[in-house]
Amino acid sequence: MIAQVIVDVAAYPVDRPFDYAVPDEWQALVEAGCRVKVPFGPRNVLGFITALKEETDVPQGKLKPLSQLLDIEPVLTGEMLQLAQWMTKQTLCFEIDALQVMLPSALRAKYEKTIHLTGKLDELPAELQNLFGNKSSIPYKKVEVAGLLKSLKYSIGQGIVQIKTVVKQQGQVKAVRKLKILDDEVKLQQIAADIPKRAKKQVIVAEWMVDHKGAIFTPEELCQTLDITTAVLNALIEKGAATYIQEEVYRDPFTKNAVKTKPLALTDEQEVALQQILTAMKSELPTTFLLHGITGSGKTEVYLQAIQSALEKGKEAIVLVPEISLTPQMSERFRSRFGELVAVLHSGLSKGEKYDEWRKIQRGEVKVVVGARSAVFAPFTNVGLFILDEEHESTYKQEDSPRYHARDVAIWRSEFHQCPVILGSATPSLESFARAKKQVYTLLTLKKRAMQQSLPTVEIIDMREQLKNGNRSMFSEELAEAIRIRLEKKEQMVLFLNRRGFSSFVLCRDCGTVVQCKNCDISMTYHRSQEKLKCHYCGYEEQVPHECPECQSEHIRFFGTGTQKVESEIYKFFPEARVLRMDVDTTRQKGSHERILDAFGRGEADILLGTQMIAKGLDFPNITLVGVLSADTSLNLPDFRAAERTFQLLTQVSGRAGRHDKPGEVFIQTYTPEHYAIELSKEQDYEPFYVQEMQMRQRFAYPPYYYVVLIQVTHEDVLMAAEYAGKAVDWLRMQLSQNVGIIGPTAASISRVQNRYRYQCLIKYKKEPNLTAILQQLIRMYRTDWVKKGIQLTVDLDPSSI
Repeated sequence: MIAQVIVDVAAYPVDRPFDYAVPDEWQALVEAGCRVKVPFGPRNVLGFITALKEETDVPQGKLKPLSQLLDIEPVLTGEMLQLAQWMTKQTLCFEIDALQVMLPSALRAKYEKTIHLTGKLDELPAELQNLFGNKSSIPYKKVEVAGLLKSLKYSIGQGIVQIKTVVKQQGQVKAVRKLKILDDEVKLQQIAADIPKRAKKQVIVAEWMVDHKGAIFTPEELCQTLDITTAVLNALIEKGAATYIQEEVYRDPFTKNAVKTKPLALTDEQEVALQQILTAMKSELPTTFLLHGITGSGKTEVYLQAIQSALEKGKEAIVLVPEISLTPQMSERFRSRFGELVAVLHSGLSKGEKYDEWRKIQRGEVKVVVGARSAVFAPFTNVGLFILDEEHESTYKQEDSPRYHARDVAIWRSEFHQCPVILGSATPSLESFARAKKQVYTLLTLKKRAMQQSLPTVEIIDMREQLKNGNRSMFSEELAEAIRIRLEKKEQMVLFLNRRGFSSFVLCRDCGTVVQCKNCDISMTYHRSQEKLKCHYCGYEEQVPHECPECQSEHIRFFGTGTQKVESEIYKFFPEARVLRMDVDTTRQKGSHERILDAFGRGEADILLGTQMIAKGLDFPNITLVGVLSADTSLNLPDFRAAERTFQLLTQVSGRAGRHDKPGEVFIQTYTPEHYAIELSKEQDYEPFYVQEMQMRQRFAYPPYYYVVLIQVTHEDVLMAAEYAGKAVDWLRMQLSQNVGIIGPTAASISRVQNRYRYQCLIKYKKEPNLTAILQQLIRMYRTDWVKKGIQLTVDLDPSSI
């Protein structure tokens, strides 16, 4: 038998299956989807069996056998292997990347180089002898750190040592030590009879064990139940009455127990939407529904009841949420309804927790998965429903290879399983809404709030007028008054800022120098808690300068507004306020999202201050005020989706107010109140915005009227980056038809990141049948010639931002 294996080497010449012989003893064990170790060149690497066959074109003497079988049960289903091939074509990535992205990081290989002594220790150079000591092998890293690679090369040449690559799995099964009582009743009675009568405790325990033969307990449980010491227990273990065993346990990613909830009564609109979804589930049609419901219209309840119906049919459901901060609240809602049948998958879990949750799914021990983007690959085999909540979010798009969109993967999988997909949002992406208008998707609409409350009243504050009236504070007079009233009434509020850090940048007032990152062409952000400047692109940080690095002036100041700065301003104006800040800095620790939201839910703070992660999904009854401190931040980005993102953000964050009994109020502070994205967000009315934004997109030939492809070229030398970007564009112009527009090459909006200069071009097209083949050819040119010169080229067929 021959196994076709995709090897774990992301390189152009090896992006294809290789044939390996299956040893006789594994013939009955191997299946497509299993991981194996295979000899590849001079080392062993991880590989995935994608198919099995009887014949090969490889000459008999050259066919190598598999060196190790890592799985007896396949880790990838037949569906996943097909999906990987589709993703390879769809995102122009290596097939190994598509296969790896489907597995938790715990199942990805870790390659460790070790140096083994093959000759005599005293033949080695003295410095290497010291490293080896009395060991026969040492890690390669040890030699590298010691700077002894020259000595190592000499020793390899002399045949004294050799390098071996060991493939290790990163995930470990968690096991606890337990005691298993002997199964054999006769033998237990014999042991009890042989114990001297003076050892009373041992006799009592041995007789108790006769009645509990074969049972498993922890040593602590046994000692507590029988009121004995470990010495008594160990004496019986020595006599053979029980043995220690290792029992596998799952790590628990949940920090608290969920309280059981019952389905709620649906409104007429919710009932109509649910019935359409149930009809599609019954007829097993892969329908894509766009559930367009205003904030607070009860989309989640529709999801829950649709999932209930899928479970009753013996099927499974996958629910995706965009932000890790939404996952605790969302997973709690699902666990409250479906209990132990729910697993969670998101980046906030440890490697071990992810591994355990994934195994629960693979073993069929759970029926519902709630998680971020990668949860779309949950290895269910009988899916009845896919749900993408807040489907417009850009976090559903993966920014590095494979550059997939979770929505496209969910739709592909829904066709495989013949089941519906629900895309839910109060502010759908223009592309999705356009598809719904063309009846590619089925539109379901919820226009009223589920609890019959009215939408919050929204007031747009012109900050230019505030400046004219001498108010230089970051709070308009109206917002400051509204905060004061809420503090008196003991009601809660959300203040939203579209960035993090204490201040946007540090500027010299004498010469105008802005302190920039030494690796990236972007200003560094001031973080007050550590008195440091940080680059949010490459992670570089440095101490805050006391004088200008250019002109040595002491007039160096912090400009702009960050969450830390807003927090200190709140305390200045409202010393009695209790504030919880939620941004990337305060949520670095595991479980911090949940802790902050729980504390706010318990009423331990009056104000929740945060960045984008608080804009959506939150549902607290006592929030009656939302303040947006800088609506313009996302509006002024050089991106064709800037207006759409701003409208979505403002509508979402406004929807956090007045969701229960108390009426809500929203203040949006802006310097451009006349912009249609800000004006129309006041009414939370999506359709007029859709009409106006679609006109703009048509006028400037952007999606959804045109498709766009983003090609980016980077190099450490700016001239090389510009030259090869130019070569790519010239070549594309010769290959593509006249109907295709090519913009560029131009420097990217942030022209240097991590010391690499970035040039890009944009391809716009309506129909270009040969585009994929031409782009594959460009990638081939890059992989065979350009990559040697240090060029990096990326092709994104559906960029979420430019």
